[in-house]
Amino acid sequence: MLRLRDGQAELFDAVMPAEARTLSPELAAVDALLDDERFLAPFVARFACPIGRPTIPIETYLRLMYLKHRHGLGYETLVEEVSDSISWRRFCRIGLSSRVPHSTTVLKLTRRFGPEIIDELNREALKAAVQKKLLRSRRLRVDCTVMEADIKYPTDSGLCAHAIDRLSRAVKAVKSAGLALRTRFRNRNRSAAKIARRMSLGLGRPGSQATVLRLTGELASLTQKVIRQAKRVLGNARRRGKQVSKKAAAAMSRLATDLERSERVVGQSTRRAAGETTIPDRVISLCDVDARPIRRGKLRNPTEFGYKVAVGDTPEGFVVAHEVQRGNPVDAETLAPLLRQAKSIGMRVRTVFGDRGYGREPADQVIAEAGIPDKVIPRMGRADPIETTRAWRRRYRWRAGAEGRISSLKRRFGWNRTRLKGHTGARIWSGYGVLANNIGRMAALAG
Repeated sequence: MLRLRDGQAELFDAVMPAEARTLSPELAAVDALLDDERFLAPFVARFACPIGRPTIPIETYLRLMYLKHRHGLGYETLVEEVSDSISWRRFCRIGLSSRVPHSTTVLKLTRRFGPEIIDELNREALKAAVQKKLLRSRRLRVDCTVMEADIKYPTDSGLCAHAIDRLSRAVKAVKSAGLALRTRFRNRNRSAAKIARRMSLGLGRPGSQATVLRLTGELASLTQKVIRQAKRVLGNARRRGKQVSKKAAAAMSRLATDLERSERVVGQSTRRAAGETTIPDRVISLCDVDARPIRRGKLRNPTEFGYKVAVGDTPEGFVVAHEVQRGNPVDAETLAPLLRQAKSIGMRVRTVFGDRGYGREPADQVIAEAGIPDKVIPRMGRADPIETTRAWRRRYRWRAGAEGRISSLKRRFGWNRTRLKGHTGARIWSGYGVLANNIGRMAALAG
């Protein structure tokens, strides 16, 4: 059952001193903004239900998520800090005698609400900024960055070892549920660890590349043996039909998923051991199969693993548009969704600023179709003569602020690494970071 507000009076309010009941200027401004009914409307439209176990109040949930992404806290740390702070308790509408929601409850609600809710919340926040004339600019600055996935550096040998471990745990869960108890399965984690140690000892020595490829092939063969045994376990477990508990059904589903991903890992590892270096659609994680390797050409970190994010911001500091992309599309292909998002909140875009990655024909066509009369984007290849004029270069300097906006989102609002798995999780994570940024800017400009 959806619960929007708590509404219960707190006995301690009558005896607490006024200093303890006062929020900081920032929290007071944010609290007043989040009191707007427009931030509750998306939840009512999608999740209103008069029966069932009541959720935590949505006003409390929104304030918890703001604090989490504003201060870069984990779910458990967030609960501990709110429990220990009178000011944060009052901001989150949690009484001194009430229990702070458990960290797993907040995490499950975040997953359940999904990316559509956070997209609507961002849209409503920006519409409120336009109506209050806090967002009045007609200039849109666009750029792209990479938000890394929460995974280790991927290697074929590491993925094979991880596949063996995941399959072993998945089979154990199936057997713990009372299925396929007589089907033989050998845990080969120790064998995989021995091969991995031999590989690490051979690194840096003459002929180490050939040694690594040979040992990678051995790990792939070992993983294939584990897959064959796990398939027999899954086949015998499915003979029970639908007469299994929810726990057993979940264990079988997990085993089937791990088998499909492990087979992909074995296939690409075998090809790599055979000397093939370019493998399209390579799996880089068994936990986050949507993450992709993205080459950005940076000297410090030439290849990043995660998602490409396109960002559009304004001189007031609002992030009016963002889009999480799978893989590494050309920058010019990310411009159309950014312009649609900017116009959907009522922003009248007159000028678009971008780097050389947007100086292509597809971006020119998108800008022309949107009816935008002005653009400050250098051309790919041969430069346009106007780019050498002092006036044009003076206007183009403002585009460099996009790097600062991205840096702020990464340092202060969690965009450096998504802690939620999959493309959907990355959209949720980035969306709450944008919401925290925009709410903070509204509070600062309104004050």
